[in-house]
Amino acid sequence: MSLNKPYADIPGTTIFDADQSRLGYHLNQFCMSLMKAENRQRFLADERAYLDEWPMSEAQKQAVLDRDLNRCLSLGGNIYFLAKIGATDGHSFQYMAASMTGMSQEEYAAMMLAGGRSVQGNRKTGEHS
Repeated sequence: MSLNKPYADIPGTTIFDADQSRLGYHLNQFCMSLMKAENRQRFLADERAYLDEWPMSEAQKQAVLDRDLNRCLSLGGNIYFLAKIGATDGHSFQYMAASMTGMSQEEYAAMMLAGGRSVQGNRKTGEHS
């Protein structure tokens, strides 16, 4: 993995770059498999067994089982692929985004309708030191 990433110091942000893509390849392929109804049914019937068919790391599998989307992102997941998990569970993208912020769906929607998160504060580590 490249060590020279000028964007690596943005707090709370995981950039999906080539390194993340390689790291999450099998996780993202698993997510894409959920586009087929028969795969969604198999996954929901026995999540662990279905995940064990994929050469993912144990950490990736556990993040999926926990529905810890932030952890999935840090392990190479792409949010557009991870959305397939939420859809399989019957959740909207808004629900998923709210879960990633620690807010309820209603709180998240209200924040976004009010203009989103404030731009005040650190945008980069050490920016306001």
